[in-house]
Amino acid sequence: MTCQAGGPTGESSEPKRRRDVIKNDRWIRRMALEHGMITPFEEKQISKGVISYGLSSYGYDIRVSDRLKVFTNVNATVVDPKRFDPGAFVDFEGEVAIIPPNSFVLGRTVEYFRIPRNVLTICLGKSTYARCGIIVNVTPFEP
Repeated sequence: MTCQAGGPTGESSEPKRRRDVIKNDRWIRRMALEHGMITPFEEKQISKGVISYGLSSYGYDIRVSDRLKVFTNVNATVVDPKRFDPGAFVDFEGEVAIIPPNSFVLGRTVEYFRIPRNVLTICLGKSTYARCGIIVNVTPFEP
């Protein structure tokens, strides 16, 4: 893919200013404070005594809410994504959750996001959780 305009139409061969760039902390801070893009918003990384969260150089570390849905499929051997049994989930609220063998947890973030339509966001798992054997799968994080 080229970053320049030009060619047989006689357009300038000067590079065009690109808007499709990775957004930095200054942009994220401005959008959060002026447009409510992230609420609640923490302007600095918080890490003392907790799993870190808040603004970083080119991202924002989110928090998992203490309200979870724990999947425990003790009554069946097949999980059908088209006919999922809601009874297989147990609602849980608390600071520490024990995930039983052959189970998983559905969670949500503490933060609420209002992502501009022209911005693509990517949500990745945290290495802190990965070191505990917890793999974070996320669905698309779209506006």
